[in-house]
Amino acid sequence: MQQISLVPFGVFYFTYFAFQGLFGPFWGLYLESLSFSAWQISILIALSTLARIVAPGLWGWLADHSGRRRNIIITTSILSAAAFGAVGMDHAFWWIFVSLAVSHFFWAAALPLVEASTAFLTRAEPGQYSRIRVWGSIGFICFSMTGGYLLDWLGIANLPWLLTGFLALVAVSAFAVPEAQAARKAHSGEPILQTLRQPKVMALFACCFLMAFAHGPYYTFYSIGLKGEAYDPGVIGMLWGVGVVSEVLVFLAMPRIMRRFRLETLMLLSLLAAVLRFALIGTLLASPAAAVFAQTLHGLTFGLHHATSVGLINRMFAEHHHGRAQGFYIIASFGVGGSAGGLISGLIWPHGGLMPTFAMSAAAALLGVLVCLKWLPAGDGRKIACPA
Repeated sequence: MQQISLVPFGVFYFTYFAFQGLFGPFWGLYLESLSFSAWQISILIALSTLARIVAPGLWGWLADHSGRRRNIIITTSILSAAAFGAVGMDHAFWWIFVSLAVSHFFWAAALPLVEASTAFLTRAEPGQYSRIRVWGSIGFICFSMTGGYLLDWLGIANLPWLLTGFLALVAVSAFAVPEAQAARKAHSGEPILQTLRQPKVMALFACCFLMAFAHGPYYTFYSIGLKGEAYDPGVIGMLWGVGVVSEVLVFLAMPRIMRRFRLETLMLLSLLAAVLRFALIGTLLASPAAAVFAQTLHGLTFGLHHATSVGLINRMFAEHHHGRAQGFYIIASFGVGGSAGGLISGLIWPHGGLMPTFAMSAAAALLGVLVCLKWLPAGDGRKIACPA
């Protein structure tokens, strides 16, 4: 059997997260430039996470049953770029809402399917997943750290067109992604619902939900908070970049980390780091040193957490359930968790700004720590799982 190259997956991750590198740090600033309220901004930003509630489960189910992941990845990437092209045509709230909703519904489909394929192909070599996934972080860094200066030159009004171009590149890269998933079996064995009902699986998804909930205010109001503390767009982009540089370092170190520590221990560490990080953002963001240190913790609160979550999911679920399991992970975390955190932060932000908003984030992460200690004890798992 011919070995499938992992290079196309690295290219896809790079282009997908290059889009995120412009969208994440600067989309809130673009919406603020249109004079939308905090609640309207939180709604429009939450569309990307709300789409992850419906889309991943639907597309994951279709991919698992049809055996056609690649076709779905290509089709949804094209439709996402086409729909986003309408965003910049009008500045009315409802026009942007509808255009974004359609674009994000298709945009949310591809990543969990690519993640499942990458995890499947790297299952025999622990740590290899992180070495492929790191190219997404590199793409994010390249454009988050330069995006502020690019927008200073072109003007933030042109951001929708830049983002449309990046989504077009995602669609082009999708054509190179090969078909890769476990062979379908006549008898699929244990239904996926039985696995989902296990206490340790429910605890894992609860931790993923709480971590994403804690990050909801970060993705919605972090850049706006930095602007309020007199940081200019270039520095804002650099701070986002610092976070993702730390994420890259963690991804590169994951093979060694996973040989030394159990996945459950790493999950606990990521949640503890989130408590500290969001407490710092809520109280000391005006201090450049504190702001930089808080961003270095992103390597633990996202990089370590995500790689650990993928590893635990691939250990807990049967191979023929991996597409749906990755979809459920996206739904529980970036979907329900991220949406809830972002929307609630839109209600809190006008009544105190940084401190109460990120206090909520720290509290959610602390609750995750308690869940992890109670239902994901480190003694229950192996040090090395299938491919994280």
